[in-house]
Amino acid sequence: MTTVCSECGTERPDNLTCTDDFHMMCFWELDHKLWDVHHLMVLNYHLQHPSSLSQEWMRGAKQQLVDYLEQGVTPQEMRKRLAPNVDSSVRDYKISATPDSTAHYQYPIVWSMTAKDVVTAGMNHYYESVQQWSTSILADLRHSKNF
Repeated sequence: MTTVCSECGTERPDNLTCTDDFHMMCFWELDHKLWDVHHLMVLNYHLQHPSSLSQEWMRGAKQQLVDYLEQGVTPQEMRKRLAPNVDSSVRDYKISATPDSTAHYQYPIVWSMTAKDVVTAGMNHYYESVQQWSTSILADLRHSKNF
């Protein structure tokens, strides 16, 4: 039986989920010390699976992706940039979805690459796959007029 992810549209004939792919990538990062792109991987995943996050978070997340890809900001630099503003005592927006603010896209998106593709490419291609995934997400967001 084939299932389809309700958020990213990935077809799954293997009874796995996108969350399973996310956990596999986290395992690779921890077990093989591949954490240089962790922040970017998490950002990618949530941009394609936004329902647990707020619309305010979505706006910032899309800008982070542009900063990575077009401004050359590294994940390490991004963590330093974000650190002073993500603590709930200073942040003026919610990260998690609320009844009044749940992240979503105005227009439908057909994603050209998903977490499943990164996992399918394998751990030995992890860094380049996460980079390709990021590039495809930004292109798909722009093509769909959601950015």
